[in-house]
Amino acid sequence: MAQQIFYTLFLFLLFTTMLTASSAPVATGTSKRAINFIEASCKATTYPTVCVNALSGYANSIQTSPRRLAETALNVTVTQAQSTKVFVWRLGRFKTLKKREIQAIKDCIEEINDAVDRLTKSIYEVKMCGSAKGRDQFWFHMSNAQTWTSAALTNANTCSDGFAGRVMDGRIKNSVGARILNLGRGTSNALALINAFAKKY
Repeated sequence: MAQQIFYTLFLFLLFTTMLTASSAPVATGTSKRAINFIEASCKATTYPTVCVNALSGYANSIQTSPRRLAETALNVTVTQAQSTKVFVWRLGRFKTLKKREIQAIKDCIEEINDAVDRLTKSIYEVKMCGSAKGRDQFWFHMSNAQTWTSAALTNANTCSDGFAGRVMDGRIKNSVGARILNLGRGTSNALALINAFAKKY
């Protein structure tokens, strides 16, 4: 019961702080050491340029902490997923949609909802890694974080699969595809940074 209350409070604080997360600028006087750390860490991801662009604005809070780097990457990705969900939902209101497009959009929104939930749980697990007492507790939370983030990546891919095939070609497919591609890249990078954090333990 106490753990559930803590998790609920954690979610409230998380979404409160994420309201401005997607637009945080690079702060004046940002530590060069922190920027170098982010750039070096992002080299381990599949999309390093995307990684640096997304995270360099948070250098002052990340500093040289692998945990805070992974946590920040997840926070940014959750914000991106929420934005993508709103975008796809708005597309679903178009009056000229085909039946298959309507169904694909509906399924995609469900997948993104699941992705947001799983990424949020992953943030919680990464945060708990920072206060873990002993190796077993650390790896328990780390394994959960890796599992949730990997599942969120699958959600993004599943959404994209719903628009596969020539019959779905058109503006809707292209618009959703571009957003989901970016979400998938952000999620992939977050997973890579979680794995890198695990190796530092």
